[in-house]
Amino acid sequence: MSLQEKYKVLLDTAQSSGVNDLNYAEMDGVLQIRGTAPTADVKNKLWEIYGHIDPNFQSGDVVLNVDVATEVPGSQVKVITENSNLNIRKGPGTDQPIVGKAAKGEIITLISKANDQWWLVRTKDNEEGYCYAQYLESV
Repeated sequence: MSLQEKYKVLLDTAQSSGVNDLNYAEMDGVLQIRGTAPTADVKNKLWEIYGHIDPNFQSGDVVLNVDVATEVPGSQVKVITENSNLNIRKGPGTDQPIVGKAAKGEIITLISKANDQWWLVRTKDNEEGYCYAQYLESV
């Protein structure tokens, strides 16, 4: 059994829980798992699953290097579009109406994360809505 098969539940949970930049590979009998969890709860859940598969972590056949995203509600994020304004939408999705815009380079406030792709934000002009997280970075 390969390590990816042994730890399939762990890898599937990482994917379904929104771990960004998930990367895993077997090297020299060790499964290296890397990525960024959207919350500490997700990271704790991964460690819990790992502990169920390998009680007391005795086999040493996994390196779980998953960080927690630094963006937390109330933090400031910067709009990093290429050269256009970022649409702020009524709900999380491109099918939702545009209720405002944030300029490239503008600093806005993260209110919450609907999921790993759509974040609820507020501009300095108190426009509030959802933006595609790919165009936001921590300040």
